[in-house]
Amino acid sequence: MPWWIAPALAACLTFVGPVLAAPAPAPCRPVQAEGETYTVCTVDLRRDKVRLFWRGADGQPYSSLSTLGDKQGPSLRFAMNAGMYDKDQAPVGLYVEEGRELKGVSTASGPGNFHLKPNGVFYVKGDRAGVLDTTRYLRVNPKPDFATQSGPMLVVDGHIHPKISSDGPSQKIRNGVGVRDEGRTAVFAISERPVSFGAFARLFKDDLSCRNALFLDGSVSSLYAPSMNRSDLSRPLGPMVGAVSR
Repeated sequence: MPWWIAPALAACLTFVGPVLAAPAPAPCRPVQAEGETYTVCTVDLRRDKVRLFWRGADGQPYSSLSTLGDKQGPSLRFAMNAGMYDKDQAPVGLYVEEGRELKGVSTASGPGNFHLKPNGVFYVKGDRAGVLDTTRYLRVNPKPDFATQSGPMLVVDGHIHPKISSDGPSQKIRNGVGVRDEGRTAVFAISERPVSFGAFARLFKDDLSCRNALFLDGSVSSLYAPSMNRSDLSRPLGPMVGAVSR
């Protein structure tokens, strides 16, 4: 064998090709807490982008998670309803999409969960997310890329909302959102059966380690999670929130 062939042959034998990046882990998984099952979807905002959806290119609300999934395609890793809305499927409170405020903050008092003060805002700015009670949000004025207002707050600075009883009589399928890791991680959860406000708040505080968490809604709570072959049916929805690949 000529002297110059051996080194070239050794190089060929040791070349194993490019190292492929590991696939992103599935965002949603079941979690057990106090005898109840929840589906929890966790987003590392350095890997994926959290954004809000309301109306499509035709100006009409997406209305359903399946429609949103069809329009967004495989980049949509999961989605769920993202706050309370009126009969026209418009947000009840603050709604910001792509940096544009499409509905202003509501500080009004009134009946229902939305007005159980303190209510709050979930927002995303760059690769960080936050949950703040409405008064603090207005004071901080983070100028977010995306934001949705709902209520009540579930957890405020590590404490359960003072007006939420340990286990009240209201039992509904509920969904909500919290943040941790200084806003680098957003944590979304939906109950698989009707649960109390207290149980749902403790899930975020004790099991998901979120110092701040916000109730998104009940009764219409639904989830789209293609990694679980899941696309819940619901009444027509207003705003939705989801994770998309960066």
